[in-house]
Amino acid sequence: MIEMNAGNAIKKTFQKEISGEKTEDYDYKSLYRQRLIEFRREPLAVARVEKPLNIPRAKELGYKAKQGYVVVRVRVRKGSGMHTRPKKGRKPRRMGIKKLTRNISIKSMAEQKASKKYPNCEVLNSYLVGQDGKSKYYEVILIDTAHPSVKNDKKTKWLSTEKHKGRAERGRTSAGKKGRGLRNKGKGAEKLRPSKRAVFNKKNSKN
Repeated sequence: MIEMNAGNAIKKTFQKEISGEKTEDYDYKSLYRQRLIEFRREPLAVARVEKPLNIPRAKELGYKAKQGYVVVRVRVRKGSGMHTRPKKGRKPRRMGIKKLTRNISIKSMAEQKASKKYPNCEVLNSYLVGQDGKSKYYEVILIDTAHPSVKNDKKTKWLSTEKHKGRAERGRTSAGKKGRGLRNKGKGAEKLRPSKRAVFNKKNSKN
């Protein structure tokens, strides 16, 4: 039998819970359901937690169990939001209101909610911890940029600089960059850098 370390065991447990696997020892589906009920009963949309629920994943994204690090659980609605059907003439293909998505992802919305609730902190990263029929739940890792332990750490002091202020709102996190299309490279991605707006302004300034 191959021995498994604690981190891999926790990862495997989360995978079983989300997939709803049942074994002789545990009913992972019911455990996951009970956790979502607790999340739903939380009155605050942005609630601080003592420690990450998925510790291995949080550590992969830069979390450390020391002062200056804050973890919050954020509740965000599912779906693409409300869209009004056009009243004036359109092509039939342009009259639809389904499958219309926002310019930013739900994960980016969660990060921006956390950043707004804690204005003295910057978003490091986030990850999904569950979803039900109405909402998605993310744990967002925040860092207090003014804390001495953060400023003296070589791996996190870059967040204390002025150019990284408000990185969640400006699409500088991992989820934000993905939404801006910066993960794409090569043919078809010529107008994504330095940004869509910059390319648009440059094109219009020539005319």
